Amino acid sequence: MVRPTNGTDSRESSGEPSADILIRIRSALPSLAPAERRVGQVVLKDPAQSSRWSIGTLAERAETSVTTVMRFCRANGLKSYPQLRLALAGAVALEHALSHPRTHSHTDISATDTLDEIADKIVFQEARALEDTRAQLDIGALGQVVDAVGGARRIDIFGVGASGFVGADLHQKLHRIGLMAFIWTDVHAALTAAALLGPGDVALGISHSGTTADTIDPLQAAAERGATTVALTNFSRSPLAECSDLVLTTSVRETPLRSGATVSRIAQLALIDCLFVGVAQRSYERSSTALSDTFKAIHRRSVPHPTARRSTPDA
Repeated sequence: MVRPTNGTDSRESSGEPSADILIRIRSALPSLAPAERRVGQVVLKDPAQSSRWSIGTLAERAETSVTTVMRFCRANGLKSYPQLRLALAGAVALEHALSHPRTHSHTDISATDTLDEIADKIVFQEARALEDTRAQLDIGALGQVVDAVGGARRIDIFGVGASGFVGADLHQKLHRIGLMAFIWTDVHAALTAAALLGPGDVALGISHSGTTADTIDPLQAAAERGATTVALTNFSRSPLAECSDLVLTTSVRETPLRSGATVSRIAQLALIDCLFVGVAQRSYERSSTALSDTFKAIHRRSVPHPTARRSTPDA
């Protein structure tokens, strides 16, 4: 199984704190022990304040022990508590720099925000999700997924709810370049399709949380049949990731008013675009021809714009 590296290997080996610590904590949160998870939740709620606390204060705020805080640090690739504080301070400084001059764009939406402030925050969060997703993207894993999909006999995509919409986008893109792709948003249909897969096929499951049983079950069934399995999720240690051969991760933070929001789909769609373009590039001439032919087939259905100037012999 290929795990996302999140771009941290070289920094961890050199002992330097990672600038993407908030991304890593959010990704690891669901897989941590309950006491460690409380530490992560406290840190994510107020990274700036957490960076100034002593290890004892953080332990007290998280209702746990100093030992647990140290386990939390190690679980996130940090060797010491001072390293965590330094990484948090750097992450907070970066947040403020990116949100300037709209200095509150990085904060959660509140009950008193104006529509202007809501628009600023939503756009900032979505742009930041794309930047964070690119920063931690494992290019090696992406390349392996591109090779697997580009050489597959068939590609079956599993996803429900909002993730199903993302899966439909990938299906449509792959279908346009002549690949045999299917999208399944009903678990019964997905399990039926998975039972027909085998070596040389690819099964790709999409779930932001990585805990959706209706996506995990058909992916596991596909794995049992020998298909290459791919997970697209926000959490690299989620059940969906654990049962997959290859893992692609987004980096999205969801807030109470933005749970299941467009921001998670935007990050997923960005990875889908990277995957699709990589696959199309493998057979550039064939893909270009297929895209041109399918565009022409649809373009014939276009209705001329009523204000378009009609050509005349002397025009």
